[in-house]
Amino acid sequence: MDTLIKKTQFTRPPKDLIERLRAFTTPELCDGAGLYHSMDYRIKPWIGRKKIVGPAVTVDVPSGEGSIVADAILALEEGDVLVIAGKGNCDCSYWGDHRSICANLMKAEGVVIDGAFRDLEGCEEAGFPVYAKGLTCGTAAKSGAGAINVPVSCGGVCVRPGDIVIGDVNGVCVLTREEAEGVIERALKKIENQRYTIAEMERTGEVYTKLLKK
Repeated sequence: MDTLIKKTQFTRPPKDLIERLRAFTTPELCDGAGLYHSMDYRIKPWIGRKKIVGPAVTVDVPSGEGSIVADAILALEEGDVLVIAGKGNCDCSYWGDHRSICANLMKAEGVVIDGAFRDLEGCEEAGFPVYAKGLTCGTAAKSGAGAINVPVSCGGVCVRPGDIVIGDVNGVCVLTREEAEGVIERALKKIENQRYTIAEMERTGEVYTKLLKK
């Protein structure tokens, strides 16, 4: 893969949509999505427990190559989630404490890595949310190969620039802007049915292992 930096602008979802999605857990959104798009279960929050919700800025890199990630940080806008498609490689790191400091200064929302990061103590001090598959001490190669803001496969999920990335302690899922409203509607209905079922169990003393429909 040759070096390829995409400068093409993409449409970010409205901020009010981002904030509405922030009210849901990733399991609730997966329930609302039906055919959901959840990343590899091993990609979890390593730094803090902060939920992240924001449009994806994507980075496609060959396995074990990480130099172009530094360029991608400069493409971030406030609230963006950097998605690094590292091919699941945990033998080297695509991220470290300095990159966390820089991404914080760009006011990004967080980073999601299909691969490993390093500098745990420094990243904890920086406080920037890091979702990754693993932790290692080695660095990645620095040839500069890769692409920014192209469709990628990250953790087994297709992510396009501008797609909405949601991460919490349960994992990471991805929604397109087009499907988000329907997902919210169905998630709210599921939550309503769950609350109704619990209320009915308390009222009747019966146990309903399946949700009732209100």
